[in-house]
Amino acid sequence: MNQPPSIIVQLVHIHGPMKGEIQEFASNEISIGRHPSCDLQFPKDIVAISRKHAHIIREGNRFKLVDSSTNGTFVNGTKIDESWLKNGDVIFFTEGGPKVSFLTRPGEIAQAVLSPPSQVQPAQQPLIHPTPSPPSAPFSPSELQSPPPPLHSQSPQEPAPIAQPTNHLPPVQHSQPLHSSQPQTASQSKFPVEPVMAPLVIQYGVVLKSFNELPITIGTSTDCDLPLEHPSLAERHAQIFFSQGSYRIKDLTGRNLIQINNQPIMSPVALNPGDKLYLTMAGPAFQFMEGGRMAEIVIQQPEVPKDIKNMEPGEKEGFPDKQKKSLFKKIFG
Repeated sequence: MNQPPSIIVQLVHIHGPMKGEIQEFASNEISIGRHPSCDLQFPKDIVAISRKHAHIIREGNRFKLVDSSTNGTFVNGTKIDESWLKNGDVIFFTEGGPKVSFLTRPGEIAQAVLSPPSQVQPAQQPLIHPTPSPPSAPFSPSELQSPPPPLHSQSPQEPAPIAQPTNHLPPVQHSQPLHSSQPQTASQSKFPVEPVMAPLVIQYGVVLKSFNELPITIGTSTDCDLPLEHPSLAERHAQIFFSQGSYRIKDLTGRNLIQINNQPIMSPVALNPGDKLYLTMAGPAFQFMEGGRMAEIVIQQPEVPKDIKNMEPGEKEGFPDKQKKSLFKKIFG
């Protein structure tokens, strides 16, 4: 008798004390609350959350959220007693309380991301996909209503070897200054960009995007593997690939817009665990973690003086206009 397929539940914290964290659960029931026995345990001082606030229960290949709290649980802004969850749903634990984005993916992928480092397996022939998919649209709030990817009932096949970054990598030595305008052909030839089976998981806002094959491109164009709606990005802004045991990033703009740890890069350069990656100084920004994971970093905007309303029109020059909070911001913090 076939075992049910392994499914990993991912909860991406988008508001609250664990904002930016991604938690993974493989059990058929996930308990949530302040009690020490809960799988997802919130701090004791958040008294609006009950000690045993809610449960996520797997039934077949679907997941149901069951509320057992005093102050309520909400899915996409609607208070629920029970609710079937789909990928991208945003769960509020009490009104105005912590928020998480609900995602699932096949278990073998999650295990591969967390597995020990293994040798990179370059592709010996072009990667063949039986059915070409249309270009994906940039991330937007409408994705929250999209249905989850189909989950197969057959037993998953053994995954191919997955590349992992080497721990404690030595710093990449640059033969040219960071701000040099000389051609980079020689530097780039040391790190050939070839199709490689390697995991990459990127969290941007409430969306979690997983890749098993590198390289990928990032930009505003819908032709990119990871299209992002951001005014500071170019159509084809960056490329992430795996070469010589490291994840590496390449600036496709030719304008040295990408920075790592506040230093402009002479691309391509290695991404090491703990690095802070800025695609531009205005964002988006990410922290790179072990296992090929990137989590968005929120860039703090300059504060506007409280007495700006009392300034004369000429005195307000240089201060950003305070924009009204969009519906997206109201929901996702």
